[in-house]
Amino acid sequence: MYKKKPHRRYKLTLQFLESHISTSETILDLGVENPFTKVMKDHNYVVKNTKGEDLDSDTSTIENSDATVVTAFEIFEHLLSPYTVLNRHYHEFEDWQFDWLLEKAGWKIIDSKKWTHPTKKIGIRPILRWFTPRYYIVYAERIKNSKD
Repeated sequence: MYKKKPHRRYKLTLQFLESHISTSETILDLGVENPFTKVMKDHNYVVKNTKGEDLDSDTSTIENSDATVVTAFEIFEHLLSPYTVLNRHYHEFEDWQFDWLLEKAGWKIIDSKKWTHPTKKIGIRPILRWFTPRYYIVYAERIKNSKD
């Protein structure tokens, strides 16, 4: 299942997910169904996805969800304002920028991991992908405050 290089990311993401989230939890994965949705379901997670609505302006699915966990594996880079989504339950972030955004939006980072994604292509960027972490995953919990 994980023999192809693009699926290495799924294997590492699944390992991280399994280390923090039980299959007894219900997951709302932001964004439409994607290949990792199937991986989660194949590993006994109960997963619902948003329906493709513009999450920058319509957060009703998030607000009305009864899921105990929210994931965003394939969506943040497509949002103009991820702060709005995080604050209510084309960007690329440095790890410190994403940490800062999470903390500012009321989340406490519990764990994180970075990894590289080497390719067999030729060029400067493919060479850099052997040494520079391209993927960053974070497990964070919403900080309760008097407004919640």
